[in-house]
Amino acid sequence: MSTTEEQAAEAFRSGPPIVLAPGPRTTDRIPPPPNDVWDLPHGTAWVYHGEGNGRLTRPVLMADGFSTGPSDLGFTWENLEYGPYPLLSELRRRGRDVVLIGYHERSASILQNAEAVIAAVIEAIDRRVGDHPLTVGGFSMGGLVARYALAKMETVGIEHQTQLYYSYDTPHTGAWIPLALQAFAHYTKKLDPRFSDQINSPAAQELLWQHIASWEDKPATSELRFSLLRALEEVGNWPRSRQTRLIALANGPDTGAGNGVAPGAEAVTGRGLAVTGTELRTQSEGDDQLVAKLRVVTVPTREIRTSGLPDIDGAPGGALHGFGILADALNETLGFGVDNPIREHCFVPAVSAVALREPATHDDLYTPISDEELEETPFHAVKFASQNETHTLVTEELSTWFLDQLP
Repeated sequence: MSTTEEQAAEAFRSGPPIVLAPGPRTTDRIPPPPNDVWDLPHGTAWVYHGEGNGRLTRPVLMADGFSTGPSDLGFTWENLEYGPYPLLSELRRRGRDVVLIGYHERSASILQNAEAVIAAVIEAIDRRVGDHPLTVGGFSMGGLVARYALAKMETVGIEHQTQLYYSYDTPHTGAWIPLALQAFAHYTKKLDPRFSDQINSPAAQELLWQHIASWEDKPATSELRFSLLRALEEVGNWPRSRQTRLIALANGPDTGAGNGVAPGAEAVTGRGLAVTGTELRTQSEGDDQLVAKLRVVTVPTREIRTSGLPDIDGAPGGALHGFGILADALNETLGFGVDNPIREHCFVPAVSAVALREPATHDDLYTPISDEELEETPFHAVKFASQNETHTLVTEELSTWFLDQLP
């Protein structure tokens, strides 16, 4: 490695990892101490009793989503309590006990982290006073973790006593990270492998509709995602108990209205010496579409082109500030300054959040969703946001509907 590359690598590695997930914390408010803490296989749970409950009585289990490293249940509390709507306070005010489930490693396989949810369900049943049924689900990836956990329990004959399963902006038919961002992560792996490692983690590969393992790869569905889908099929795909209602919430609308991100637009452009010539674009339809020019420290500029993909960055659904997360990190690194005219992209298409269809074409993504189509989904009820929102944003609109569904 040349001196320039060594300096760039040192600058990259001295900062925090680039993590394409919600975070970091935006407040210094500390969550209240839990009434109980459960050690689980591959995870931990914080338990908060509802108002008037001296013991666990009416449990609502909430599984964490995707990121890297161990779950930060304090951050989970912040997201669910200190955003637009105080969901946890309202749950507890209504006499519900909140069980926040985290994982030792959030990027580990969904199948592994499902063991934490299974153990939490068993623990909740064992500790519960009375026989009030459970509510079990999760936010983002947590909805998939809980879905597999309940279905597996039924398959192996373990009673879960769950009357309501919910998923909150969960990518049932696949999530999306722009290929420009994936390619940049792998292209800079020599300088700092952490960003690339996140994209190639088991959970990321299981979640993403299209994935590349190196910057030179053609996008495809990962074998790990196929393995997850086979594992779900082996346990019946969904909780099947007659007592269990299935509901889904989406941070995007059912109208087909996109988020305004144009296809083929420049989202991140390099201006620092180390990244001059780098250009990350939003995804376009059609063949031989340019999505990235990559130049990091070295002289050559590599082009990334795709064919046969939809204009998914602007699709209806929960949005992630993925371009913005990368740009903010680069702008904190000497020599890596960038301009960032587009910060967000669709992360969980609305059609994926309600398990209606894969996000494979423009029509799949942008066609308004009819009531007749919703009857084809596995859910008994769904709730769409009235507009495109940040992924897993806890709004009054979605939260009050969710609260009304509780047993």
